[in-house]
Amino acid sequence: MKEELKVIQYAGNPGKKFDLGFMSLENAKRVQRFHASFPMYRETPLTELKETAGALGLGTVYIKDESYRFGLNAFKVLGGSYAIGNYLAGKLGRNIDEMPYEELISEKTKKELGEITFVTATDGNHGRGVAWTANRLHQKAVVYMPKGSAKERLDNILAEGAEASITDLNYDEAVRLANRQAEEKGWVMVQDTAWEGYEDIPEWIMQGYGTMGYEAYTQLPEKPTHIFQQAGVGSMAGAVTGFFASVYGEDRPVITIVEPNKADCVFRTAEAADGKLHFVTGEMNTIMAGLACGEPCSIGWNVLRDYADNFISCPDYMAAQGMRILGSPVQGDPRVVSGESGAAAFGCVSEIMRDPKYADVRKKLGLNQDSRVLFFSTEGDTDRENYRSIVWDGAYPGDLKR
Repeated sequence: MKEELKVIQYAGNPGKKFDLGFMSLENAKRVQRFHASFPMYRETPLTELKETAGALGLGTVYIKDESYRFGLNAFKVLGGSYAIGNYLAGKLGRNIDEMPYEELISEKTKKELGEITFVTATDGNHGRGVAWTANRLHQKAVVYMPKGSAKERLDNILAEGAEASITDLNYDEAVRLANRQAEEKGWVMVQDTAWEGYEDIPEWIMQGYGTMGYEAYTQLPEKPTHIFQQAGVGSMAGAVTGFFASVYGEDRPVITIVEPNKADCVFRTAEAADGKLHFVTGEMNTIMAGLACGEPCSIGWNVLRDYADNFISCPDYMAAQGMRILGSPVQGDPRVVSGESGAAAFGCVSEIMRDPKYADVRKKLGLNQDSRVLFFSTEGDTDRENYRSIVWDGAYPGDLKR
C-alpha cells in the first residue's frame, strides 16, 4: 500500500443522534472519583507547546501527557481498572461508587469474590493495565498479544504477575482467541472492542478513558477550537469525543480522528457511509502498534459517526515525525516523550501544517494561526528500543517522505 494522507469531511448521521449520557460530565466526575481512590493516582500533566505551535502556524497546542499515568507509561489502565472495578462491584451486588480502591483490595472483598481470571488481547498497554489492576486487586490475568508485539511490553505484563504470551495472530484474531478462552474456561473478557452481546465491559472501559478527557477539560485555560485523536478500534476516540460533545453540545470543538493507513478501519467505515462497520484484515504492519486494529468498536463508532467532523488515514512517517518534534520541540517548550501511537495525531497535524501541498487540507480542517489544538499523547516510550530507533536513527522501513 502506498502511504498517503487521506481526509474525509464527514456529514454524520442526519437522524437521531447516539445518546451520550454514559459520557456525561456527571458520569465523568464519578469515574474520576473512582480512579482518585487509588493511592497512586495523580492527574497527568496538560502541557502547552506555544512556541512549537507558532512554528507550525497554529495559535497554541495542548498535549495531555499520559506517560505519567499510574507509573505505567500509558493511559490504558484507566479503562481496564474501571471495567474490572465495575464487574467486581456487580458480583457483590453493589454500586461502583461504594467500591473505592481500599474496599476492593480488602480481605473481606477477596473472600466474598474468590479468585477470578480476567483475560484480554493487547499489543501491550491495555494488557499491562489489566494485569496491573488484577494484581493490585488480588485476582488473576491472562494476556494474549498479537504477532510482532515488543518483548519489552510482554515483559512489563509478566512483571505484573499475569500469564502472557505473544501469539502468531493479528490483533483481531488474538481478541477472538481471548474470547474463546473466556467462554470455555469461565474467565472474564476485558476488551474495548464491542459486539452484539458484549457491550457492558467495553462501555465501562470507555467511561474509564473519560477520566483522561475530564482531567484535560478541567486543566484547559480556554476551550480548544480543535481536538485531534488517534484511533485503533475507536473506543478511546469515542470516549473523548463523547465527553467533549456532551459538555459543549453544538458548540463543541472540531473533532478529527487519525488512523494509520495500514489499519484504518474507522476511516473506511466513515468513507463507506453505508451503515455497516468495515474491517481491515491481514498483518497491518504499521509502526503504530497500539492502533493496529482492523475491526471498529461498535459503541465507539456510534459516537464518532454522530459527533466527529473529520477522519484521516495517515502514513507511518508522520507519526515518526510527531515523536521527533515532541521529543525536541522549539526552545522554550517542554519535551514530551510520546510513543508511535501517542504521537500519531500530532505528527499528522505537524505535517499538514508544514507541507505546502496540504494547503487545501488545512483549509478544510480550519487550521490556522488562531487555532487552539488539543492532542492526547496516550503513551510514552513503552517500547524504548523502538522509540530510540525512530527518534535517533529513523530506523524503520518507509520512514521517509515519498
